[in-house]
Amino acid sequence: MTKVLDIKDLRLDISGQTILNGVNLSLERGKITGLVGRSGSGKSMTGLAAIGLAPAGATLSGAVHLNGQSLLDLPEREMCALRGRALAMIFQEPMTALNPLQTIATQIAETITIHGDTPKAQALDKVETLMRRVGLDPDVISPKRFPHELSGGQRQRVMIAAAIAMKPAVLIADEPTTALDVTTQAEILKLLRRLVEEDEMALLFITHDLAVISNMADTVAVMDKGRIIDADTPGNFFKKGLGGALSGLVIQSTQRKLAQKTSADRETIVEARNVSCIYPTARQNLFSPAPPVRAVNGVTLSLKRGENLGLVGESGCGKSTLARALLGLQPVSEGAVEIGGVGFASAGKAAMRIMRKKIQIVFQDPYSSFNPRQTVEKIIGEPFHLFDTPPSRAEQRELIGDVLASVGMSLLDMEKYPHEFSGGQRQRIAIARALITEPSVIILDEATSALDIGSRNRVLNLLMALSDQRGVSYLFVTHDMTVIRDVADRVLVMKDGRIVEEGATSDILEHPQHDYSRSLIEATPKINWPQ
Repeated sequence: MTKVLDIKDLRLDISGQTILNGVNLSLERGKITGLVGRSGSGKSMTGLAAIGLAPAGATLSGAVHLNGQSLLDLPEREMCALRGRALAMIFQEPMTALNPLQTIATQIAETITIHGDTPKAQALDKVETLMRRVGLDPDVISPKRFPHELSGGQRQRVMIAAAIAMKPAVLIADEPTTALDVTTQAEILKLLRRLVEEDEMALLFITHDLAVISNMADTVAVMDKGRIIDADTPGNFFKKGLGGALSGLVIQSTQRKLAQKTSADRETIVEARNVSCIYPTARQNLFSPAPPVRAVNGVTLSLKRGENLGLVGESGCGKSTLARALLGLQPVSEGAVEIGGVGFASAGKAAMRIMRKKIQIVFQDPYSSFNPRQTVEKIIGEPFHLFDTPPSRAEQRELIGDVLASVGMSLLDMEKYPHEFSGGQRQRIAIARALITEPSVIILDEATSALDIGSRNRVLNLLMALSDQRGVSYLFVTHDMTVIRDVADRVLVMKDGRIVEEGATSDILEHPQHDYSRSLIEATPKINWPQ
C-alpha cells in the first residue's frame, strides 16, 4: 500500500466552533476514495483543509502529509508551488470556478506556465493534447471558446484538463457530477477512472451520491459531525446494510405513496400549445446566414391543479428554456403559453402581475438566487410587490412567519442571512419565497440536485405535503430519475427541443418505448447491494 496523502487527527475550528473533529484518512496511489456524508458533515472542508485552502481565521491542528512531507506548517509560498503541480482540485460548479473573461485555452495553460516553467506559446500547444485526453476534440470545441459557450459537461472537462495538466499525485473532486445529467455524469465518471489508472493518481471523490460511490470507489469513507465514522471497501460497506453508517445516509424513498392521480376532471392551470423558442446564430459569412437554433421545438403540454409533472432530459435538450417560456421570461417564437387561461402575449400590466403571482420557480442553487446582504425576511417578502395591495409591515411579518413555519423553519430565522444555513435549509427558504404569493404552480429547476439524499427526501416530502394541503401543482425539471420515480404523476422526456415520450411515471420508468428514454434510465447509477 502506497500512501500518497495521509491525514491524521485533523481538527479545524472557526470562531470557537468545531468543524473537523479528528479526521483520519489515507489516499493511495492509483486508488479512488469516496468520501460521503450529509450536508454540513465536513466533507468539503476536509478537502480544502488538506490542500491549505481552509477559510481565513480557521485554527488547524493534527497532521497532513504528502508523500511524507508535512503540509500544515508549510509557508503559503511553498503551498502555492504544490497546488496545481502535486495537489489539484475540481470544484462542484465549473462556471463559478472558471474565469468568464478568459478562453478555455488560457485557463488550461495557466497551470502549465505557472508550474512547468514553460513559455506561453508551448503551453498553448499542450492544451490541445490535454483537451483530447479529457474528451474535448479541439477541432470541434475550439480552445478559443469562453466558458459560457460550453455545456455543463464540457466545462467540467475543462476543469479536469486544467487539474491534470501537471499529472498531480493527488486529485480532489468535490461533487464534480452533481449538476450533470445522468449520461454526461457517466462519461465524466468513466473519464476520471481512466485518468486515475493512467496517471496513478490518488483521487478523493467527495459526493452525497451513494450509487456513484458504489460503482466507482475502491474505498468508501463516511463522515458525520466532522469525523470519519466508517471506512471500508464498497462490498463490505454495503454488506453492512442499514444497520451501519448507511443508516444516517439513506432514507428509504419519500413518504409519499404515488397513487397516479386521475386528473381528467381537474382544472388546467398551465397549457402550452406547439411552443417553439428560436435563437438566431452568428453569421458564418457575408452571403449565407447561419440557420437559427430551435431550443424548444413544437412542445405541447398541460398541467392540472394538484398534479406533479416531471420533465427529464440531458443538458442542452431545452428543459430550462421551456421552463422560462412557461414563466414568461423567455419569448415564445411560435405557439402560445397560457396561465389560468390567459396568455402572456395578450396580458396587460395588471393581468401580468396576477399571472406572475400564480406561477413561481425554485432554482437549483438557492444561495446564488438570494441576495447575501438581505435577511430571510427580506428575501421571502420580495414578491409582495406582485400584490394589488401590498400588506402592511405587521401583516408581512405574520405572512412570512406562517410560510416559514409551513416549511419547517423557525420565526427566529427571519433575522438571519443566507450563509447561516445549510443547503437543505436554504432550499426550504427558497420554497417559502415561492409560496408567499400562494401560487397555483411552482417550477422546480433541478431544485434537489445539490442536496444529500436525506435533505433531498425531506425537501420532497415537504413539497408533497404542501401539494396535498394547498393544491399546488409542480413541474419538476430534473435529470434525476429517482426524484421522478418518487414524486411525479406523469413524465415528459425531452430531447433536442422535442417531447419524444410522455406518460404515467410507472409506464415510462418500467416500460419505456423510446430508445432515448431507455438510455436515460439505464445510465442512472444504482447502488450495487451485495447479494
